[in-house]
Amino acid sequence: ACDVTDRDALADTLATIPAQHPLTAVVHTAGVLDNGLVSALTPDRLEAVLRPKVDGAWNLHELTRDRELTAFVLFSSAVGVLGAPGQANYAAANAFLDALAQHRRAQGLPATSIAWGVWETGGINAGLDQADLDRLARDGFRPVSRADGRALFDRSTADGRAALVALPLDRAALRAQPHVPAPLRALADPMGRRTARSAGSPDGGTTAHLAERLAAAGAVEREQLVLALVHTEVAAVLGRGKPEDMEPHRAFQELGFDSLTAVELRNRLEAATGLKLPPALVFDHPTPAALTGYLGSRLIPQAPEPHEAVLAELDQLEGLLSALPEEAPGRPEVSVRLRALLSRLERGAATGPPAAADGATDGGQELAAASLDELFSYIDHELGRS
Repeated sequence: ACDVTDRDALADTLATIPAQHPLTAVVHTAGVLDNGLVSALTPDRLEAVLRPKVDGAWNLHELTRDRELTAFVLFSSAVGVLGAPGQANYAAANAFLDALAQHRRAQGLPATSIAWGVWETGGINAGLDQADLDRLARDGFRPVSRADGRALFDRSTADGRAALVALPLDRAALRAQPHVPAPLRALADPMGRRTARSAGSPDGGTTAHLAERLAAAGAVEREQLVLALVHTEVAAVLGRGKPEDMEPHRAFQELGFDSLTAVELRNRLEAATGLKLPPALVFDHPTPAALTGYLGSRLIPQAPEPHEAVLAELDQLEGLLSALPEEAPGRPEVSVRLRALLSRLERGAATGPPAAADGATDGGQELAAASLDELFSYIDHELGRS
């Protein structure tokens, strides 16, 4: 026995195999998990996961390539094919195994990479509790039993292809998910009729219907609707409790969230709201109440402040004035109107100047209604002293 990531130790171990009992098959099953968001990964965390998969498999490949092997089997993971939130390092390691099998096949060497789903008991996922298994089941992934695992192993090694996926699925549960991995969409709905639907909106409606309800609701009701949505999705991700029993000010970490379930919640809320949400959503807004406030501000943007609306209109007016010719008829009336508005603004008046009956501004009426300051300003302008 030896550490296969240690090339020299592996070479020494292989050299001890007696000629009368030659090495005929290699089965590589090593793996280490260290889940976390990409932003939290460090060189050490990457090395810990890549080393047993990448270095170990490559050493076995190079040191046995000249032997008469009948099988070279790599235990990969469906994570490398489908991706998984919080498992970027593990996905990369297993994608390497799939590529190595293709590389060996191209050189005429035996190779089979089996991308397994979660095994029913034991193995690298032995720490999963019932809530984790229930969540996987809701997502459409059934565990691999020992009997099925042996059968799938035999079928895979006899298949003749370099890389295969051994992943039992519940198609009905898969079809109900707001996000289906691209490689599984044809299996989820072979007729291509899948529609974007919010699995977690309070009434199970579409994203558009949720937006309509929020737009028609008052401020208090909007907050209640968004909070109900958050609680529904939190309960679905955790696989326990009722939405109405959730405590809005209890931290997600206390509720049992980790990097994987945090990203799953983000994905479900994206599907329910139609918003593009950051991966660190749960960590930036660490309670259901805080998350509700953030989502509410994104779903129903706040109306601009009155002065911001006025400034926006002035921007448009500035563009119109810049296009007004110097000798354009009515230019003096425009100037008087603007000065009158400015004077009222400075006095704090809220009413505008009177308009002519036909809707057009009458210069004579403007002058008659103008204040002394406005008249003097007009005279200054017309005499060229402004």
